Amino acid sequence: MTSSEQTAQQITAHAIQLGDRINTAGFEGGQILSSTPLAVRVGSSGLAVMFRYGVAVFIGMSADEEAELLERLRPRTFGRLTPFEEEWAKIRVAGEGEEPIPAGGPILIRELSLERLLLVADALAKSVVLARDEKLVTQVFDIIEPFSRELARAGRSSKNRSELLKLLGNALLVQTNVSGRIAVGEKPDVLWDRPDLERLYARLNDEYELSERVEILNRKLAVIADTATALADIVDAKRALRLELIVIFLIAFEIVVTGYEIFSRH
Repeated sequence: MTSSEQTAQQITAHAIQLGDRINTAGFEGGQILSSTPLAVRVGSSGLAVMFRYGVAVFIGMSADEEAELLERLRPRTFGRLTPFEEEWAKIRVAGEGEEPIPAGGPILIRELSLERLLLVADALAKSVVLARDEKLVTQVFDIIEPFSRELARAGRSSKNRSELLKLLGNALLVQTNVSGRIAVGEKPDVLWDRPDLERLYARLNDEYELSERVEILNRKLAVIADTATALADIVDAKRALRLELIVIFLIAFEIVVTGYEIFSRH
């Protein structure tokens, strides 16, 4: 970072989940400072970090610069979200010494170095993706909770096969969207070259509760998976019951026809 950037006491970071994936290959939008994740300099002091799992983090950029870059990312974004999931944070230079992150306050770093800003961008990107996934899981829970209560109260479901299949589809869809989309436990590549920044990474992880949120999310996904299995069993049971009734009807019909033939012969 330049000396003018170092003198800035506080800058703003803005993380936006644009979609499910961003194609960062061959992107030309300024001086490339990092390839994994893709980080480019914007203007004199701005930094844009693009993650392949659909998140862009803008640090020290104006609203016009963000809007221009978002427009350039539009054709590179797949599975676009409407509205976007976003998160804001303040980054403040703390100077020499420790790098604490006060609760609810700005992220304090010793200097506005590229490596430190990449760590901040990584934490914000993971946090905004988790926020989106948490909303998806909550929506599915809102759907399956009445179903679970009905099963607990009546021991059966009043939903027909079509409604059960839709419920099963919603459960499977959120599992597909959430599971494995982003490995929050994986450390950023910058730490391989700068192991001295492990403490800052750990504090960012704690500040945004990344590990705890992933654990809670995984537990909820396990409940959704069990519900999906139960739904599949109910659908199969209803189908089997319908087939049994059809078989019984055919047997009864054959008996009636046979009896009628015997009666008509006499």
